[in-house]
Amino acid sequence: MRKIVPFKQDINFDTNVASINSISLEHTVDSVTDNVVMGKFIISGDYKMIDTSPNLDVFEYELPFNINIDNKYDMRDATFDINDFYYEVINNRILAVNIELAIDGIEEKEVIMEDKREEVSSFAEVNEETEEEITEKEDHENRDANVKSLFDDLDENENYVIYKIHIVTENDTLESIANDYAVTKEDLGIYNDLAEIKIGDKLIIPANEN
Repeated sequence: MRKIVPFKQDINFDTNVASINSISLEHTVDSVTDNVVMGKFIISGDYKMIDTSPNLDVFEYELPFNINIDNKYDMRDATFDINDFYYEVINNRILAVNIELAIDGIEEKEVIMEDKREEVSSFAEVNEETEEEITEKEDHENRDANVKSLFDDLDENENYVIYKIHIVTENDTLESIANDYAVTKEDLGIYNDLAEIKIGDKLIIPANEN
């Protein structure tokens, strides 16, 4: 099962932003505890304060997120990646980012009802008091199962980095993008169709573990 979680935030720049030259997105999931996923998005790139200026200024912002997941879902096999990412510069000061986080591998928990009935006598008579006790025990056990943590098997300190996303800008080439992220064009070709890239395309950049 897949869940798409939208995330939107405005980033206020201290200087004028005439144009974004390059921009990329990373994400990490720092912990999954109880019914909360905690992590951060990292937006980085460079921009021009004045369109005619040859100088580029760099930027990097961390955007933390907390996502509440309904406790009816089993998150033990969940994986996280970026479904979509786009941005807009507003009034030359604000970078409005829109991110869709995809959560895959979650399943709705099954509630297993066990038959707790006691053996009846040879006359096949069921004690009325026994049926009431069985119902009460089953309700109590189901309540206990529902409040149990969905994340007991996960390491709270485990860190997930999936990949980066780069939005192609006017000055980009395959060589410059590969150099910026310390990867090869062959690495880019594994995740992207490089036959024809154009401005605005989103390229998946494999994480460089070094």
